[in-house]
Amino acid sequence: MSTVLILINSSGGLYDFRNELLVGLLDKHRVVVSVPDDTKVRELEEEGCEIVTTPINRRGVNPGEDGKLFLSYYRLLKKIKPDLVITYTIKPNIYGGFACRLLRIPYIATITGLGGAFERKGLFLKMIVAMYRAGLRKAECIFFQNKENMGIFAGYHIKGKKARLVNGSGVNLRRHTFEEYPREGKTVFLFMGRVMKDKGIMEFLEAAVRLHREDVEFAILGYCDEDYQELLNEYEEKGIISQWGFHTEVHPFLAKASAMVVPSYHEGMSNALTEAGATGRPVIASDISGCREAFEEGVTGFGFMPASADELIGALEKFLALSKEEQARMGKAARAKMEREFDRDMIIGAYLEEIDTVLKA
Repeated sequence: MSTVLILINSSGGLYDFRNELLVGLLDKHRVVVSVPDDTKVRELEEEGCEIVTTPINRRGVNPGEDGKLFLSYYRLLKKIKPDLVITYTIKPNIYGGFACRLLRIPYIATITGLGGAFERKGLFLKMIVAMYRAGLRKAECIFFQNKENMGIFAGYHIKGKKARLVNGSGVNLRRHTFEEYPREGKTVFLFMGRVMKDKGIMEFLEAAVRLHREDVEFAILGYCDEDYQELLNEYEEKGIISQWGFHTEVHPFLAKASAMVVPSYHEGMSNALTEAGATGRPVIASDISGCREAFEEGVTGFGFMPASADELIGALEKFLALSKEEQARMGKAARAKMEREFDRDMIIGAYLEEIDTVLKA
């Protein structure tokens, strides 16, 4: 039995978006998971995964902390002696990948998004490029979730032994079943995810202020990743927004929405869009890589230029001008697109194919 080690920065993200891969691996392999939190640890352990806690400052750039993370990964690899390592997200990709290189352990990486790192200039950009090159150079395969990210890496000569493009993490069509479109009551625009600047929260709030009326509700489902809680509370007290809190099971809330709104500045592939589409909900999304792949303009939703409240409001007004029947048809088309292009079983099949190739080598 081979040992597969997974390095990731969130147990919740692993369980919610990649659990089907774990289930597939557990049939044949010992699976060890390194995570910094305990959000979904109980569920992962019940399935048969072994859990190791490795603290990660997901957003910090402290060299001392990152050095400790690299050493933690290096020691973990020496202790477990995995036959294959699978890494997700920036720091596990870079520091886990570099540790694998040093110890000559095969590894597969996934680029789940670049954030704003490659929009920076000067020394910071050079440092990021050098770190990615060092971390990914010997990767057996690098999975990308959109063509733009893949092209950026190629442009900076960041590469492993092989690259492969998949439609994000896909969506579990059995978990996110189609729900009949809500034809009565308010039009509910739902923002789902981490509340932070780069997710477009300020544009969403401005749209909520300017489109505030009795028959429209702006709802937020998620937690504050940056210091916005006071502002959210103020807007809720004024009746401008509704806070639906943070929930690990989001499907019932998707069913209550009229449309998903994703005003992000950057995405690898938006899980909010794919889950909403699978539920049968139209989407209003930034016209960027990682979003535009998940909707069809005027068919399953509307796009707009990011970082512009005016653009977002224009897209929302186009949606509000539709009849309930037209909105419902958009939702059905969104579900059909997810079935054609984003079924998670297809994504998992691609990963298992690469994993089998490496372990049989």
